Amino acid sequence: MPSAFYERLADDRFASTPATAGPWSSALSHGSPPATLLLRTIEKAFPRDDVRVGRIAFDFLGPVPVAEVTMSAEMLRPGARIELCRSRLAAGGRTAMEATAWRIATSPGKVPEVRDARPVPPVPAERTRQLFVDVPSFGYGEALEWRFVDGGFDRVGPATVYARPLLPLIEGEVVSPLGRLLLMVDSANGISGELSPAQFTFVPVELTVSVLRHPRTEWVGMSARTTTDGDGIGHTRAELFDEAGYLGTALQTLFVSPAARR
Repeated sequence: MPSAFYERLADDRFASTPATAGPWSSALSHGSPPATLLLRTIEKAFPRDDVRVGRIAFDFLGPVPVAEVTMSAEMLRPGARIELCRSRLAAGGRTAMEATAWRIATSPGKVPEVRDARPVPPVPAERTRQLFVDVPSFGYGEALEWRFVDGGFDRVGPATVYARPLLPLIEGEVVSPLGRLLLMVDSANGISGELSPAQFTFVPVELTVSVLRHPRTEWVGMSARTTTDGDGIGHTRAELFDEAGYLGTALQTLFVSPAARR
């Protein structure tokens, strides 16, 4: 197993390792590692201790290859209390993925807390080792430890899972709490797919993550459900949580199609 998801080549350039590879092809990245790298780019470009990401949205403008990527960031809407940042990931001379993040100034005791009181499930004691039945093992799937509460990679339908990364995003760096969540969250459609990945392609064209707070515990989790329309559009909704309670939601819009014949 590689030592990290990415190898640093320069401040803005990184080499994707095989740990980023998704289930569709060993040459194509899963969405979660580049999403986390886009968040890191914003965190590094605009460091502030007094703001927190409340919503981050990702657009997949094309396949993200397992290859060298170049990162950039810009401030779209500066502000003392509210700001909007954007980061881009380019590969092979084209922009493959973008992220926009709303960051909001925070201070303890600012307003009364109104929490989601639903209890979260405990972390299962046993690690889940079975990935998809009809798809060969892939780097990203092996780079996280998965513990399913309900459902599983080897069956269709809604699922609830905890996960934690087994690798750092970049060797020698500690990924941020929100980054740990993003390293899992683009898997929502994968854990809750209603169609066989050997027979159908169902990939996100965008991902929106809205969080009341960032994770506080080692394990992060999600409870996901996917629906599809017969004409080729799918939708995945995931409730996000850590061991301390619910955090927020993730939404994915999916391109759904019969898999290409091999």
